[in-house]
Amino acid sequence: MAEIGRAEELAQAAEAFARDGYVVVRGFCAPAVCDQLSAEVRAALAPVLGPAEYEADVGYPGAPPDRRAPGGDTPRRLLHAFSRFALLRDFAAGPAIGRYLQALMGTAHVCLSQCHHNCVMTKAPGYSSATLWHQDVRYWAFARPELVSVWLALGNETESNGALQVIPGSHRQDYEPGQLDELKFLRTDVPQNQALIAAARTVELAKGDVLFFHCRTFHAAGRNRTGEVKLSCVFTYHAADNPPRDGTRSAQYSSIPL
Repeated sequence: MAEIGRAEELAQAAEAFARDGYVVVRGFCAPAVCDQLSAEVRAALAPVLGPAEYEADVGYPGAPPDRRAPGGDTPRRLLHAFSRFALLRDFAAGPAIGRYLQALMGTAHVCLSQCHHNCVMTKAPGYSSATLWHQDVRYWAFARPELVSVWLALGNETESNGALQVIPGSHRQDYEPGQLDELKFLRTDVPQNQALIAAARTVELAKGDVLFFHCRTFHAAGRNRTGEVKLSCVFTYHAADNPPRDGTRSAQYSSIPL
């Protein structure tokens, strides 16, 4: 793992994150480490080793209608990544991630949630779905909506294979109920939203790059139009003084202090 996170880098990252709701750190993870992680993940894909979420489970645009349809066995996420992949634990709870999160969140006490993300995203060719504009916090229940997600690219991520798109600064705005549909996706037929979406950026990543993004940052992703599966590791973090609400899905599993 690369030794990164000098004071100047952390200050610049925190400034960009506060302004835009996301920041990319290039070359965070060495290519050789990404290759080792990819090998570990691919061993759990052929055959698929559960727990897993399938494209047919979510019903997003482009997904098979059900598990019995062609492509219905296409995985979308390998779940519980922190507990099942030893190499990922070194990354997700490592000192470099900790330094960045402390700077972005303004606290020395950071915890990894085992309830949200904590997965490997597997965007396969052929039956991958598109993800509409949304905020991750929509189904989360914490004292404050101030969580940060970490997205590690195990290979190159481009518009062609479904790289993430973000709306800069969207984490700092409030939204009227009419701007969202019943599933809390951003409605594309609302003129106010169209202006937001017009400002979106595609976050293209190289192998080993890491994207940090705020839980209120609107983001989306297209389908994988290439012939190769895209693998991304995603974890979510919260401050120790921002606990999940008792009795909610966010409190189902204990958080991991870094």
